[in-house]
Amino acid sequence: MSETCNSSCSTCSVECNDRTAAHNEFAAKMNEVSNVKKVIGVVSGKGGVGKSLITSMLAINMNKRGFKTAIMDADITGPSIPKSFGIDGKAVSNGKSLIPRISDNGIKIMSVNLILENESDPVIWRGPIVAGVVKQFWTDVEWGDIDYMFVDMPPGTGDVPLTVFQSLPVDGIIVVTSPQELVSMIVAKAAKMARMMNVPIIGLVENMSYLECPDCGKKINVFGESRVEEVAAEQLIQNYARVPINPNIAAAVDNGAVEHIDVSVLDDLAAAL
Repeated sequence: MSETCNSSCSTCSVECNDRTAAHNEFAAKMNEVSNVKKVIGVVSGKGGVGKSLITSMLAINMNKRGFKTAIMDADITGPSIPKSFGIDGKAVSNGKSLIPRISDNGIKIMSVNLILENESDPVIWRGPIVAGVVKQFWTDVEWGDIDYMFVDMPPGTGDVPLTVFQSLPVDGIIVVTSPQELVSMIVAKAAKMARMMNVPIIGLVENMSYLECPDCGKKINVFGESRVEEVAAEQLIQNYARVPINPNIAAAVDNGAVEHIDVSVLDDLAAAL
């Protein structure tokens, strides 16, 4: 820790292993042999909008830019990150810490599916236990040097998002949504929670925004007209992106080949991180 440290990590430019969340009783200390420079939460107000896909795409994009990236899969009851990266097997311990698995292109990943006996076993734990596991992913995992850690959070504003906001030094969040009419209200809930926790909102992603005809190139709004620009303006979010429906992306995720998809659609948003 710097001799002049005032524990205000959100405004500090010094990178150190004592980096904590907002100075409060809930802050968790980072694993002693880890150095994570930026923590980006990926959130959604409801399930089924492709939050895990966007988390993966952002990590892949930053990895391709030459940054050391990691994904903490904090969606404990619905983990999907390891499968989309084609990661089998379990995380191992070195006697002191858990060692994250590493994707083909070097992205470090930790998920509850990497410590369960069988990945198909349901996680039937109460909220405090789930939240405790997320904190342990920060304190007990040997992440090493990481430029950007993306935290794939469960949908909503419950125990786990609250734990992440209070315990980890979150530098900002990306809100993921879809084009349905309720999007404005759903985004507002996630945005208001972030602001209540003093966490900046970096950007908004409208997933499944449109389908592009493979023959004529026409964009078809399968789930209704896009409102991402309007909602971003309402919530004072400067950066936003639209991700289309693409059968090739779905196939890649199912086959554990998410690192092979084109992630350039998120270039502008990634540049804002």
